[in-house]
Amino acid sequence: MSLATVTPLGPLQKHADHATPLVRDAWYVAGLSREFSRALLPRTLLGARVVLYRKQDGSIVALHDRCRHRSFPLSKGKLEGDKVVCGYHGMVYNAEGRCEHVPALPNTPGNIRVDSYPVVEKAPLVWIWMGDRAKADPAAIPDTSWLSDPEWATVGDCFPIRTNYVAMHENLLDQTHFSFLHAGAVGTPEWATAPMDVTERDDGVYLRRELKNSPAPGIYAEPMKLGDRPVDRLSDAGYVGPGLHVAHATISVPEPENGERAAFRVNIAHVITPETQSTIHYWWFNSRDFALDDADISALFHAASSSAYMEDVEALAWISDIVESEPPGYREMSFRSDRPGLLMRQSLQRRADAEMEKRRA
Repeated sequence: MSLATVTPLGPLQKHADHATPLVRDAWYVAGLSREFSRALLPRTLLGARVVLYRKQDGSIVALHDRCRHRSFPLSKGKLEGDKVVCGYHGMVYNAEGRCEHVPALPNTPGNIRVDSYPVVEKAPLVWIWMGDRAKADPAAIPDTSWLSDPEWATVGDCFPIRTNYVAMHENLLDQTHFSFLHAGAVGTPEWATAPMDVTERDDGVYLRRELKNSPAPGIYAEPMKLGDRPVDRLSDAGYVGPGLHVAHATISVPEPENGERAAFRVNIAHVITPETQSTIHYWWFNSRDFALDDADISALFHAASSSAYMEDVEALAWISDIVESEPPGYREMSFRSDRPGLLMRQSLQRRADAEMEKRRA
């Protein structure tokens, strides 16, 4: 099948889209370690209002940010020890979400509680599980250990994005847009037609692309001091799960000169947590294995990455405006180069269907 082959997304093909219910049985990032303290932090995650805070022992608590009495936000209350006191009528909730005291009653009923959510901190990320608690296995949290490894230098940032998480994952798996939306910074003309291998494993979707004897894009050429020399570029990227996309890039210099490095490695982590059905929290991290203490190179990577990702922010918002404002039933066309995104959408749809079926049972 050639790259020009057209495939309509027919009604018999089940692909997740902007209207597919959010997958809840998955680990998502609630925020960065540095964001959480003894202050009550409100955040909307997967359409639910959540309040997060650190206990006195440093561990992090996540509760539904809505008092069971009159729906006052608990985040507008206060902490007493490790317990949250509602600012409206003084109801006291412990770190497990159980109400221990109702000032207006002589005895507190034992069945008053708000939802609590499992939280695991793996600095610099704090992960939360908002689905079936029985399935919340910390061992299933994706590996991002290089983010705290001193052998890697990392820059990063965060953006709120007006898009659905399905569209964001598809954008990240679609490397053919690099040459156009991110021309010069991330993409080169040759990259759009670089050979691509796609595999599915453990409900993830992974792609591998390799381009030999071609100039590196600007985001790599300047900090690696490559100029317009031809290099070999390898990208191994994948949809790891609903909350994470990871890419590993290797830039190899075929004929190193004057003791220069033969290869440069960069890891890119895209952390995605739905805020609502149509908005997401998005954190990105760019990690390198060279020039670890060079602040100027860190600044170059941060500026180039931020510029490229802001182009995605705009593009996805424009697409969302069209998708959400026009009548349903529009049939987009897909090509062979879209296979990674289509496989991801099928995976998300299967997971969403399984959760819906369980709720109906």
